Amino acid sequence: MGSDSKELLGIEPLELRFPFETKKQISCSMQLTNRTDDYIGFKVKTTSPKKYCVRPNSGIVPPRSTCDVIVSMQAQKEAPPDMQCKDKFLVQSVIVAEGTSAKDITGDMFTKKSGNVVDEVKLRVVYVPPPKPPSPVREGSEEGSSPRHSLSDGSNLNYQETTRESDDPPSLAAVKAQKDQEGFTSETSALVSKLTEERNSAIQQNNKLRQELDLVRRELRKQNGGFSFAVVAAIALLGILLGFIMKR
Repeated sequence: MGSDSKELLGIEPLELRFPFETKKQISCSMQLTNRTDDYIGFKVKTTSPKKYCVRPNSGIVPPRSTCDVIVSMQAQKEAPPDMQCKDKFLVQSVIVAEGTSAKDITGDMFTKKSGNVVDEVKLRVVYVPPPKPPSPVREGSEEGSSPRHSLSDGSNLNYQETTRESDDPPSLAAVKAQKDQEGFTSETSALVSKLTEERNSAIQQNNKLRQELDLVRRELRKQNGGFSFAVVAAIALLGILLGFIMKR
């Protein structure tokens, strides 16, 4: 355990704080810091592998270097009771030879049978309200986060391999949401097209009536004021139709 061995990686923060919102994928980050002169290999595990994606979920941290790890939680349909989360993460680290690549990292390197000295740090997950404005409580709560040994009571938890975000298949909810969005988009496009066609038709009818009305007026001018009751009725009818179309 980490308390019985050399601390290989410093991890910040010791609590993974997710600004929880239902039906929304949420991410947070942690930073792994190698303050030694050795190359350190690491692997990230969790008690709920289907719920989280980790990028990268394993890798190498060179001497005196840092590595940022992004943990993404899949969209949840509903919030847990009292916003309490029992999920845990485990970061395992071992000293590896110089030249070891991230692809060389295997689960066997972090077992007792390997003979390696394995450092293990347990992290807990905390749900916090989404920022509305930013709350000053956040900084103080991080400073008061639990030390490593406070999570020793979870030694019997079943930690499993995490997946990289690119390797994790989309959930059924995500696929359904995408299809619903596509259907909504197609219906909206069809409605917009229909309204556009009706508008263009109305404009054409409006222009046609204007031309006919102008033609009648020109004919009246040619007759020098001599026109019948039928012509007056035609002009009135055209005016009414034109006004009706413009109102539409």
